[in-house]
Amino acid sequence: MTHSKTLTTWLAVLGGGFGLHRFYLHGPRDLWGWLHPLPTLLGLKGLQRVMEFGLDDPYASVLLPLAGVSITAGMIAALYHGLLNDERWNALYNAGQSPSRPTGWIAVVGAVCALFFGGIVLVSTISYGMQRFFEAQIEASRELSQ
Repeated sequence: MTHSKTLTTWLAVLGGGFGLHRFYLHGPRDLWGWLHPLPTLLGLKGLQRVMEFGLDDPYASVLLPLAGVSITAGMIAALYHGLLNDERWNALYNAGQSPSRPTGWIAVVGAVCALFFGGIVLVSTISYGMQRFFEAQIEASRELSQ
């Protein structure tokens, strides 16, 4: 079976947080693929808690960044796969098979989308994490001063 670089890129963009690109390339026994869904699902639970209890929910502040990290990892994989040259792609994922046809621009468009959305997710995750960290520091200093 030949693996499509374009399909891999778009699986990483659309389902990278769940490891879909890993399962496509390496099959259902891939350990790294199974490490993606748990943090994403926990992060989505954190998002649900934010919507239910607000941004000050202590569990959400721990859970929500997990999804951000997992989704960002999927976007980095999309960038890697989408921008990998065709010769290297075939050597890594289609070794011993007839070379696949040239990829074209669809994989590059996927990499651009991954850069755009991955940047948004990464910056949002860092901002939320830093905000919660500094709020916890302010709260701790208030408790010490009383």
